Amino acid sequence: MQLKNLVPFLAAAATPAAAVGKATVVNNCAAEVYLWSVGGDVHNVGALALGGASYAEPLTRDPVTGGRAIKVTRVKDGLYSNAPQLVFAYTLDAGTGGNVWYDLSTVFGDGFSGSKLVVASQLATCPAIVWGSGVSPGGSQVKACTAEKDVILTLCA
Repeated sequence: MQLKNLVPFLAAAATPAAAVGKATVVNNCAAEVYLWSVGGDVHNVGALALGGASYAEPLTRDPVTGGRAIKVTRVKDGLYSNAPQLVFAYTLDAGTGGNVWYDLSTVFGDGFSGSKLVVASQLATCPAIVWGSGVSPGGSQVKACTAEKDVILTLCA
């Protein structure tokens, strides 16, 4: 390979990968909540204190399931006791130019009924998911945005 052909190759190889944001949960509720990060494995994050405490994990593509979900309950063992779960799910999709797909749903009931819930990107032009009363308004809640910015679930917004 000639040097003039090698220079563009080396320049491309030295280009840093695009920055990837975080999936963040902020607890503005008046009581602590409990989090689990779930994909091909389950990681017990533990309690998230009241009054603005937050948890963040890098947006990643799960090698087993493709996506990840941060499950939130109001009770300590909620993931294993059929308590109502709020599910903040995301999938990092490198095939779409570095997008993240995000969603909000519930299983086993509406544990945050009466409390506003918002999922929004740090990039204000990206679509947000807003549950004004803490209950799904129905229909698809799936949104997409660049993965370069954080996607934030705010409880009791």
